[in-house]
Amino acid sequence: MSGRPVKRSLTLHGHRTSVSLEEAFWAEFRRLASADGVPLNRLAERIDEARGDVGLASAIRVYVLERALGER
Repeated sequence: MSGRPVKRSLTLHGHRTSVSLEEAFWAEFRRLASADGVPLNRLAERIDEARGDVGLASAIRVYVLERALGER
């Protein structure tokens, strides 16, 4: 897996946005959405709503990391 970020589009509250994440984060982000039974865009919306002044990509990375640590 490449360590370089990959840009993908998401739709948050009806608006398109692009997020760049490393493939490992995209894969785990998709897995978490599936495990929660929600579409990826909905999980991204939840993270967006709670992120404050942190960038969306950073907020997603922290969310994925916190979930990974919490699931151990």
